[in-house]
Amino acid sequence: MVRISQRAQQVAVASLIGAVAGMAVTGRRAGGQRGAGRALFGALAGAAVLGTIEAAARARQRPDEIPALWARIAMSGALAAPVGWVAGAVGAGPVPVATAAGTVAGALGLRPQKVALGPVVGAAVGFGLTAAGDRGGGRGARAAASPASAATAAAAAMIGYRVVSALVFRDPQVSLLASQVPAANVPFVVPRASRTRYVGTGYVKDLAEVLGGQYTADVADIGIVASLDELKGPGFDPAAVHPLVREFYEHTTRFTLDIVPEWRLWVRPGYLLYLTLLARPLGQASVPMNQRAAHRGVRSRIDTVTSAPNAPGVIRGWIRSYADTGDPIYVGIYTTYRYEGMGYVSVGFPLPQASFTATLEPRARPGGGLVLDSRGGTAQSGHYLTYIDPATSDLTVLAVHGFAERLDVYVDEAGELRAEHAFAVFGIPFLVLHYHMHRKPGR
Repeated sequence: MVRISQRAQQVAVASLIGAVAGMAVTGRRAGGQRGAGRALFGALAGAAVLGTIEAAARARQRPDEIPALWARIAMSGALAAPVGWVAGAVGAGPVPVATAAGTVAGALGLRPQKVALGPVVGAAVGFGLTAAGDRGGGRGARAAASPASAATAAAAAMIGYRVVSALVFRDPQVSLLASQVPAANVPFVVPRASRTRYVGTGYVKDLAEVLGGQYTADVADIGIVASLDELKGPGFDPAAVHPLVREFYEHTTRFTLDIVPEWRLWVRPGYLLYLTLLARPLGQASVPMNQRAAHRGVRSRIDTVTSAPNAPGVIRGWIRSYADTGDPIYVGIYTTYRYEGMGYVSVGFPLPQASFTATLEPRARPGGGLVLDSRGGTAQSGHYLTYIDPATSDLTVLAVHGFAERLDVYVDEAGELRAEHAFAVFGIPFLVLHYHMHRKPGR
């Protein structure tokens, strides 16, 4: 009964959106009762069409699935129509309205190729509608400059772009994996959230209070993993790893880190905006922007939580911060787990009421190195954005297919320990972090 009631509410909301869209597309063009009647007809037709689409999509929807693509496309077109009507009411014509709608749709796709495609499709739709109005002559030409035609242009551009995008870009960049499930159902996720808006270097201490465990700061001799043997599998034999690489993973705090960031030029303006508006206020994922920032030095420490009633074992939080100010760079919870005879490293980056997890598959590297890759040969590896219900602790998990990273740790020809940490988005590389690890004095 609850499920039926929820579906009825969803259909009702969709019908209301459809009614507004239908009224925008068919509403008054030149005024008068005829225009008002046409708007009423459009509202009824829009409500019926979008309500029917929503009902059909929800009926076919499986648990933990989002509605079908065709239903989402129809909804996006309906949402664009009233915005187009407003733009037309202040004098915007179909071409600029459609181009703007396509641009917004492309920007929401995030992938650079989609961003570029959006205004192209939007402009094509706008010119096409204008040409059709001109061929109609007289009344059709006058209608080409009306709010209703601008609403039509916005809806058509949005739907047109999404159809073309679905045909051209076949691989989804984000997908819903699970909705409101216990953590045991998704072992590749590290479900550690921040209960405040600022994560910061004190996160592990706060986590210990939440879990009722014992907090230890800056453990003297500990690694981000207890043992590389936990990662043994068909593609990785821990016995073949160079002793220095093994020591770094199992005794990370014996080493200091130098970071040299190598950003692609095209991503720097966007990253500067992200750093200012999100990373610094959040106290998380604040990678050095340039060499000057990296020269401030990096402090690396591991805090632990032990003896927590519902968290057996040791929770390890690797905290990297700037040496001069203590401002956080990364705050990550490092875990390992095994699945079907393979071991994985899962790193959870706490966010307010959420977590971003990188699950990495280990592979051997020539010369005794170790590669951890999110694009592994199994379905476990990847990146996952997880919302954690504060009341039930159930998880809603999105797989972020468009993001990829590869960590390559090795010993160079001079016997120095190094690492290359490469990141890509939508298949386009945008950052490599070059690490040089040194033993701390006295080791």
